[in-house]
Amino acid sequence: MQKDIELPREKLFARGAAALTDEELLMIIVGSGGKGNDYRKISKNLSSAIKKIGAKNIRLDDIKEVKGIGDAKSSIIFAALEYWRRQFTKSIVPIIDTPEKAAEQLNNIRNKKQEHFALLTLDGARRLIENRIISIGTLTASIVHPREVYALAIEDRAASIIIAHNHPSGNLEISNQDREVTSIIHQAGKIMGIPLDDHLILSGEEYVRVVVA
Repeated sequence: MQKDIELPREKLFARGAAALTDEELLMIIVGSGGKGNDYRKISKNLSSAIKKIGAKNIRLDDIKEVKGIGDAKSSIIFAALEYWRRQFTKSIVPIIDTPEKAAEQLNNIRNKKQEHFALLTLDGARRLIENRIISIGTLTASIVHPREVYALAIEDRAASIIIAHNHPSGNLEISNQDREVTSIIHQAGKIMGIPLDDHLILSGEEYVRVVVA
């Protein structure tokens, strides 16, 4: 029979954090279970949820869905995860809170010879989740369909999106087609609950914004 020193908290003090498994670390955060909900099982289910969704993408509601975790405990767990994300991911995950910062992420399409349509997905703290090319070719509403845009945004569990495309001609004048695509995706975003934050048109070192109505 193992002694109490093998319990996660005592094990932490005796051997250090490196000796604990991921689930044992979560056991310490969870603390205790409720009636019919053993804290070991709660921690195992929580660990599975975090691995499935990803520590950088998991939301408060996802944690609350784990059986045995109520509002108080879920808020503590989520706050711990969010603090970790803010402190230890800020240097490698850019925060896109200005058009200039969005444009910095789009250098890969600035000088393309064909029009490239890009999608930036952002989390609730405006951290970049993914930067993708959606389509290549002349920008039209049929080529850039909200279905493809929002399928990826949902897959990323994005809180908002930014779209962009380049003008190979070097002319940054905003066309009626540019405005139409912006309007269609903006309206789709309102329905989906994932707002369109911006639409940038780039060429060379310059860019313009298509105003989101």
